[in-house]
Amino acid sequence: MHTVWKGSISFGLVNIPVKLHAATEDRDVKLRQLHKECNAPISYKKVCTSCNAEVKPEDIVKAYEYTKGKFVVLDEEDLKALKKENEDKAVEIVDFVKLEEIDPIYFERTYFLAPDKGGAKAYALLRAALGDSDKIGIAKIIIRQKEQLAAVRVYKNALMLETIHYPDEVRKVEDVPNVPEAESIVKKELDVALMLIEQLTTPFEPEKYKDEYREALMELIEAKKAGKDTVTATEPAAPAATNATDLMAALQASLEKSTKKKPAPKKRAAAKKKKA
Repeated sequence: MHTVWKGSISFGLVNIPVKLHAATEDRDVKLRQLHKECNAPISYKKVCTSCNAEVKPEDIVKAYEYTKGKFVVLDEEDLKALKKENEDKAVEIVDFVKLEEIDPIYFERTYFLAPDKGGAKAYALLRAALGDSDKIGIAKIIIRQKEQLAAVRVYKNALMLETIHYPDEVRKVEDVPNVPEAESIVKKELDVALMLIEQLTTPFEPEKYKDEYREALMELIEAKKAGKDTVTATEPAAPAATNATDLMAALQASLEKSTKKKPAPKKRAAAKKKKA
């Protein structure tokens, strides 16, 4: 399992060396785009919207658009100055709370925490303490230059870290359009709805839920492969001629054209004798 972060968890004077591993993966079927005429993959280039020139990575700077068309440019030195000294070093648990106090809307991405060398005993201690207290730890961590709020909790026999949105990142429910105000509900309708919920209530078993679209798509892809209903990408075209090459070709063509129009020397000599 790939390590995405390496550091330590600290709460009070306890320090636990840990590694962070992504707990989930995107299983969506990735589809490429091909040119319909020749089946070659479509490429995407970074092009300047002003001069239409292709831009190299070293020619790109980061900026914040504070109003339409107006930017504040931030260079690497500006951004490095903002980094904390403990970046990629520590998960600091600042509070302990009940898991049910956090609405799921706050949760962002999930990671497994694994003990690093020498951290097994302290890791087991935190796992047991969280389990017995029925609490989770609220922590701060810096991942990819961004400070994140996170929840540290027990999942089966492991510790798990889930990044959490800050309150100002969660949009206000009052801004959702067309949400109806409290309306009078007919009791008979409510009773039937409650009865339906009761009939469909069951223990949560994640294994029984499947991505039926993805399965059907993969079956279609495999069927097409088996039936040889495939295409082979056309070889990439040669690089487009540069301006210098275009100019040389134009000069060469012009020279050849003028040479064809130029009368032969013998004919010109014969014409001079006639005039004499």
